[in-house]
Amino acid sequence: MTRELWSQMGSLMATVVFVYTIFERFFPPHLRDRVQAYVQKLTNHFNPYIQITFPEFSGERLKRSEAYTAIQTYLSANSSQRAKRLKAEVVKDSQTPLVLSMDDNEEITDEFQGVKLWWSASKLSTNPQRYNPFSYYASSDEKRFYKLSFHKRHRSLVTLSYIKHVLEEGKEIEMRNRQLKLYTNNPSSGWYGYRQSKWSHIVFEHPATFETLAMDQRKKEDILKDLVKFKKGKDYYAKIGKAWKRGYLLYGPPGTGKSTMIAAIANFMNYDVYDLELTAVKDNTELRKLLIETPSKAIIVIEDIDCSLDLTGQRKKGKEQEEDEDEKPKDPMRKNEDEGNKSSKVTLSGLLNFIDGIWSACGGERIIIFTTNYVEKLDPALIRRGRMDKHIEMSYCCHEAFKVLAKNYLDVESHSLFPVIEKLLGETNITPADVAENLMPKSVDEDVETCLLTLIKALEAEKERQKAEEEIRLKEEKENAESTHGVEENKEKIREDMKENGFH
Repeated sequence: MTRELWSQMGSLMATVVFVYTIFERFFPPHLRDRVQAYVQKLTNHFNPYIQITFPEFSGERLKRSEAYTAIQTYLSANSSQRAKRLKAEVVKDSQTPLVLSMDDNEEITDEFQGVKLWWSASKLSTNPQRYNPFSYYASSDEKRFYKLSFHKRHRSLVTLSYIKHVLEEGKEIEMRNRQLKLYTNNPSSGWYGYRQSKWSHIVFEHPATFETLAMDQRKKEDILKDLVKFKKGKDYYAKIGKAWKRGYLLYGPPGTGKSTMIAAIANFMNYDVYDLELTAVKDNTELRKLLIETPSKAIIVIEDIDCSLDLTGQRKKGKEQEEDEDEKPKDPMRKNEDEGNKSSKVTLSGLLNFIDGIWSACGGERIIIFTTNYVEKLDPALIRRGRMDKHIEMSYCCHEAFKVLAKNYLDVESHSLFPVIEKLLGETNITPADVAENLMPKSVDEDVETCLLTLIKALEAEKERQKAEEEIRLKEEKENAESTHGVEENKEKIREDMKENGFH
């Protein structure tokens, strides 16, 4: 019985192959296409499953499909656990450069809201013998694609919710796994030509985090809450009709950790950093083009904004500006220096539009950070609320910040010398950078107590220096006051002498 069954199946298969060969060889192409179309319709009538294809390349293979990349990233986690045949690919700029995905003609199952779906990776070679010397991707005409299969009763769920979920989740996984980059703007002379770009970058590997940041704990927590609120605020910003961006102004003396704060924000938010050098930007038009080339999930930084360009005196007009120019000495050397500094024609108005103008809404989820040592020098319009939404003062080292530094540099959380240091920190203005330098062991022989004693000596010396400076300042103020008082007395005496002599 079994032998007869296999014999009949073999005969049937041979007949099918024979008929198919005759069909392919002797039927004209247009007739074959019509027959295949009718067969497909008949199959679809009885087949309850729907298939959606996502090709690897779109636009005649000129550009890799973003949907295909997102699906590949989404499926990579399931592939490594469920698929039996895997292929390994090296992905650039990723924390996990070796990515495992399912091989061609492999299938895995996914589940979404209780619905089962099937993903398969396929490859189609339309003409393996054809060679295209101008093809960038492959010598043979191969087309790869992902195929999604599901029951037709779940059409609405898949098309409206599931595919959107896959694409968003894939992009989110890619963002989490990517390596952060630090960008700087190129001079406009290099913007054009083969493989030229407005921004150049390196891998951003700064290790700073909010845990290692020397800062008051309450202020640190306030910043973290603000960042989390911003990151989750897409719908909120859309509701209030405001571009999804936020401005931070970091101000304080040198060495108080402004650059470290930027690195900590970048690592916490997982955003790339775009360090904008304003002196390399010729005019407002170039500034706008740089903004357009900045993607979402980015931090745009202008460090030392008060030194980047002369943006503080541009609001003077007419007679007031002429009087200021007349008061300045006509120094030829200074004149040449000023002309050199004016090579950049970026104006305050252009910078304000860059931060808060209509072009600032061309991309979402951006953070703009200004740093300055002298906040009083900045134009009030530049740092008003709405442009620089949050002003963060980076102050001198306090006891809370010192404890963070002691933990970072010495791996110690308490010591008998801590009260002495706390008292000196309350009497002395010293930056976290100076404290860190004194805490860092300079040799293998230095232990915790040696480093703490070194810091105490530095604090005492700084206290004496600041005390001497304060005494000198008070003495100068007193002398100036006495000198002014003496001048007033002389004037009064002269007026009395003039009255006695009959002068009025």
